[in-house]
Amino acid sequence: MRVRELMQKRVVTLAVDATLDLAEGLMRVDRIRHIPVLSGDRLVGIVSQRDLLRGVVSSVLDHPPSAETPWLARVAVRDVMVSEVFTVHPDASVASAVEMLLMQRIGCLPVVEEGRLVGILTETDCLRYLNRILANEDARRALE
Repeated sequence: MRVRELMQKRVVTLAVDATLDLAEGLMRVDRIRHIPVLSGDRLVGIVSQRDLLRGVVSSVLDHPPSAETPWLARVAVRDVMVSEVFTVHPDASVASAVEMLLMQRIGCLPVVEEGRLVGILTETDCLRYLNRILANEDARRALE
């Protein structure tokens, strides 16, 4: 199976000059944990719940909880994003993508083709695929 068959094609992205309050809102509303960051149409980073938490912890140390949202509105995504992003091509095998997720200890891989972001493959996508494989195997064994 190829990454393009498993990846999410609808990708929520942020501009590099967006603020953490927008990132937090998108993650909460869309129930996602990773957001690729773009400068124009070029992938320049990724922000995760972990990065957001790092920003929130800083705010809690310096501000009361009621000040958290205004503080997040002042922090640019570029200040907490990871700029060394591991990516995968849509024609890569899912097995190689999973190996990269495991080796790099990351939760997602932006899918890039010809320099453009075309999707995202998350560990949840891979677990759903594994679940289908296991269900098919259980069904096959039941028939035997």
